[in-house]
Amino acid sequence: MSALQALQSKEMLVTRKNQPEDTRIEVGSYVLGSEQVVVIAGPCAVESEDILRETAFKVRAAGAMMLRGGAFKPRTSPYSFQGLGEKGLKILARVGEEMNMPVVSELMDSEDIGLLVEHVDIVQVGARNMQNFSLLRKLGRIGKPVILKRGMAATIEEWLMAAEYILAAGNPEVILCERGVRSSEPWTRNTLDLSAVALVKSLSHLPVMVDPSHGTGVRGLVAPMARAAVAAGADGLMIEVHPCPEKALSDGEQSLLPAEFSQMMRQIEGLTRVMGRRVR
Repeated sequence: MSALQALQSKEMLVTRKNQPEDTRIEVGSYVLGSEQVVVIAGPCAVESEDILRETAFKVRAAGAMMLRGGAFKPRTSPYSFQGLGEKGLKILARVGEEMNMPVVSELMDSEDIGLLVEHVDIVQVGARNMQNFSLLRKLGRIGKPVILKRGMAATIEEWLMAAEYILAAGNPEVILCERGVRSSEPWTRNTLDLSAVALVKSLSHLPVMVDPSHGTGVRGLVAPMARAAVAAGADGLMIEVHPCPEKALSDGEQSLLPAEFSQMMRQIEGLTRVMGRRVR
């Protein structure tokens, strides 16, 4: 049986043939996969406690539900800022508790699973690790939701098969995240594939998020693509926000200012009402 045939069969846990109803994942007082569009926001990386607290305060005031921040950063250059590691995770957990916001951070190495499980509410698997199958199997044995980002050149079939590794290992709480794929287009960091949102939701019962920050790499495109993602049926958004993007240690060029994030939230609130959904 080919991978595509298996995906279309009842044998695959990830498919609607196996589970027709939507998977709903509760994180704190929020439910991914419900009528609410869940917004996760924060800086690309945890740089300091003061910057994270300022950002968290402002995005929460604008309507963000959860706080993101990288402690272990996958960077193309080994000389770029790699994150604060365990210190960063502890800062993220502390600020999240202060702000009453569930927290999300990326796992890079299976050796750090214990640290992530201790300090975060959702474990994120980045694009580079989407097909790290031994890591995915281990995440199938944790009691935390997992955000699985689409690989930089992954087909939808490969993305869903990666999710299957986690489900098959025992963890049903997987959130798929479209973050753009690599193409020949030089004007954007990636090509955001919003058709994937509608297609994956027809194939799978899992919640689907969109990351327009990495999907475009261009600050001015983040809000328009966030609106488009909601219109396409996304269950959530992941947005990078920084109080001073020009001084950010990672991905400042795609990070919204808090005021821009607040404006974006007002826009998608109106859009969700038209669609019979909600943000707040």
